[in-house]
Amino acid sequence: MLKDGKVWIANADDGENLFLIPKMANRHGLIAGATGSGKTVTLKVLAESFSDMGVPVFLADVKGDLAGMVSEGSGMEERIERFGLAGTGYEYKKYPATLWDIFGKKGIQLRTTVSEMGPVLLSRILGLNDLQSDILTIAFKIADDNGWFLFDTKDLKALLNEISDNNKDYAADYGKMSPVSISAILRSVVALETQGGEIFFGEPALNLMDWFTTDSNGKGMINILDSESLINNGVLYSTFLLWLLSELFETLPEVGDCEKPKMVFFFDEAHLLFKDTSKALLDKIEQVVKLIRSKGVGVYFVTQNPRDIPDGVLAQLGNKIQHALHAYTPADQKSVKAAAESFRENPQFKTYDAIMELGTGEAVVSFLDENGTPGIARRAFILPPMSKIGTIDDGLRDSCIKGSLLYSKYANAVDSDSAYEMLQRKGVLDAEEAAKAKAEEEAAKAKAKEEAAAVKAAEREAAAKVRAEEREKQKAEAAKKRAAKSVASTVTGTVGREVGKAAGSSFGKFGKTLGGNLGASLGRGIIGTLFKL
Repeated sequence: MLKDGKVWIANADDGENLFLIPKMANRHGLIAGATGSGKTVTLKVLAESFSDMGVPVFLADVKGDLAGMVSEGSGMEERIERFGLAGTGYEYKKYPATLWDIFGKKGIQLRTTVSEMGPVLLSRILGLNDLQSDILTIAFKIADDNGWFLFDTKDLKALLNEISDNNKDYAADYGKMSPVSISAILRSVVALETQGGEIFFGEPALNLMDWFTTDSNGKGMINILDSESLINNGVLYSTFLLWLLSELFETLPEVGDCEKPKMVFFFDEAHLLFKDTSKALLDKIEQVVKLIRSKGVGVYFVTQNPRDIPDGVLAQLGNKIQHALHAYTPADQKSVKAAAESFRENPQFKTYDAIMELGTGEAVVSFLDENGTPGIARRAFILPPMSKIGTIDDGLRDSCIKGSLLYSKYANAVDSDSAYEMLQRKGVLDAEEAAKAKAEEEAAKAKAKEEAAAVKAAEREAAAKVRAEEREKQKAEAAKKRAAKSVASTVTGTVGREVGKAAGSSFGKFGKTLGGNLGASLGRGIIGTLFKL
């Protein structure tokens, strides 16, 4: 709760009020402790206080009991009396909250697009190796170069199929991409769809500016993401929250140090963020956590053990609330020792022993002072929340969901014109062009065949004409020879008979006949011989 313009979080064991200074809230923080030690209550107290300051909050409801913030609390009388809260302004009350759900069942449907998630984070969700991640990055580049929008998983599958089917066309500009690797990526996308990715990726995509709102009383909106089902897929859960941080970092302007945060982000089950994370991605997380405070965003990691957080990130967490840890093994003792050594030593007690002795609702705390210097470790009791501890019934949940001003904006999915539709049209055009080219090729072949047949026919006709002319010529020559032979025969016979007659007249009648016949035969023989020659 707020007191004197500061966040009153706990009371030290000597009764002193312990505060978190608002202008140091964006220096990030850690809430750690074993299961059942009171981390969730601490998270609620902080979230309520930020809301009272007019600061929007985001938190993930892993166990389903944070939705109770929309109802007034109860049953805190003993703690109210212990803390002396009567007359301090403490009262049971509900808080403005918007319920969200990636799967659209227990909150307003929360979506993002494949393009906004980007190839690096998407590769992590899909569990791709380095080669497959490189191919996915190239696929995004191809989509950008061609203006193919990647909104949902069917857009991504259409893009991958396009690259696989036309691999040779893209190889010159983007390098060879193994069809086997592309098929492996496609299988991973299909597997993601079965886990809810088909619902999560799409439009309308979340506009983070919708979270930077207050209610009519000036209280910051508490955005609660139902994560009971989502937490079963730790990679999707952690990658989605990392995407939110990245989007906030890229979207918000630099504001430097401000009197209070512009938004506070609680990352529950934070160990999942760093599990099986590549060195490149871990460096990216450290960079975002380090620089996002200049955008006015405070990030609070909630986990069981501080050792779950890499040293590079842990060093950025200035405000610490450490609940009880138990040391049953040498490894546990080492963890408790590491947690104790992260605090400035308090000469009045040993931090290691205090962490082991803490009861539910107790914690060792250290907050940054006005100069940004960590305070010494203080053993304290966390204040009770003012809203309900626990879940809500389905009727109230449904009322909260549909009563939100954002419900109508995000309730219904929109299938915009994107890569899937564009590539379908491209496929149709390619098929039409291919069919046209094939038809033109076949027409050209048919025309060439017709021309060849025509040439052949013309050649045959010309040859036939030549042969006919030759035959006619031969016939004419034969006729001419026959005619000449006939004329010569007739002339020769006539001449011979006349000669014979003339000669026979001198020898009488017998001589006349014999001479005529003899002369004719002689003439024919001579002429025949001439014709043969």
